[in-house]
Amino acid sequence: MATKTKAAAVEKIGLHNLVPAPGSHRNRKRLGRGPGSGTGKTSGKGHKGIKARSGHHGPGGGKPQFEGGQMPLTRRVPKRGFTNIFRVQNQIVGFDDPLAEAGLIRKGKGPAKLLANGDAAKGVTVRGIMLSAGARQKIEAAGGRVET
Repeated sequence: MATKTKAAAVEKIGLHNLVPAPGSHRNRKRLGRGPGSGTGKTSGKGHKGIKARSGHHGPGGGKPQFEGGQMPLTRRVPKRGFTNIFRVQNQIVGFDDPLAEAGLIRKGKGPAKLLANGDAAKGVTVRGIMLSAGARQKIEAAGGRVET
């Protein structure tokens, strides 16, 4: 009987009665709201200078890649060549590697390509992966076949 009355006195937590811990939440600093606020006009940043500018020295630090006025690295280094954004990087796997069981062929890391290093011990059927010409010869010599 005593446990029922104790349980009834405890209120369940719900969205209607959630409050932050005392002292954990402070009001935001409202800048530029007149001289009476203490943070009017220049909003506590003084006059001019780099620390008064937006994006600098605030929460999160300075501007990325800004090197204090020195010529930035991205502009100092010469630019040459071309990067093909459609390039496909194959996962290189050999006969002597245990394949998917060892995690050598991974999903989402590009197609696998089988190379001829090692021995094709028995006749296997290879389907759906790229092969080198030497790997194809070794598989067919061992009695296996290649399906595309």
